[in-house]
Amino acid sequence: MIQLEKLTKYFGKHTVVEQASANFEKGKVTSIIGPNGAGKSTLLSMASRLTEKDGGKVLIDSKELVDWDTKALAKKLAVLRQANSITMRFTVREMVSFGRFPYSQGKLTAHDEKVIEQAISYLDLKAIENKYLDELSGGQRQLAFIAMVIAQDTDYVFLDEPLNNLDIKHSLQIMKNIQRLAHEMNKAVVVVIHDINFASCYSDTVIALKKGKIVANGSVEDVIDASILESIYDTPFNVMTVEGKRMCTYY
Repeated sequence: MIQLEKLTKYFGKHTVVEQASANFEKGKVTSIIGPNGAGKSTLLSMASRLTEKDGGKVLIDSKELVDWDTKALAKKLAVLRQANSITMRFTVREMVSFGRFPYSQGKLTAHDEKVIEQAISYLDLKAIENKYLDELSGGQRQLAFIAMVIAQDTDYVFLDEPLNNLDIKHSLQIMKNIQRLAHEMNKAVVVVIHDINFASCYSDTVIALKKGKIVANGSVEDVIDASILESIYDTPFNVMTVEGKRMCTYY
């Protein structure tokens, strides 16, 4: 389990994240929601040591994040950031193979090749594995990046807005696979996401931020509530149950 204890971050005199505490458990999808500027990506960046924190603790399997060796951490935690611009030309298979770097240091073994093959097959990318990323749609590229994360084979996976600029079909495909990662492979998957209905339908836990503070943290039933969402987004919500799932409408 990853434990966040009173994480705090300042940008100048502005508090971006304030005393945020939460747990990310294996076998579960945790979605982080909230309006723009709420501190969602900053929270995830501090929890993965990509951004220096100004206060609080991060514990990964009871060991403080600052005490983790970088190479060991790369075998424990995988991070897919919001911006994934690649200037060099890589095929899908080459991109997925980068996930094995913490283990192979660029010299792929037979075991590495097996893991790469499994990741490609898991996301049904076999038919396009030799295509270059710049030949693919945005959704296909995002699946390739997620396959790279799968190949990294970590207990914890952080995905910062993986649905950005994707159509409904590819968003649905990615969310289904995120859920499979947690439930079938027993990984703790943490997703920063704007689409509340995707968060509701594919998460086990939802964390809501507003102005840097965690204002709701719990099950879908606890957080996807009209009064809670209205207070977070400052807009009217209607929450209904459709086929056992909480769904929101807002105007």
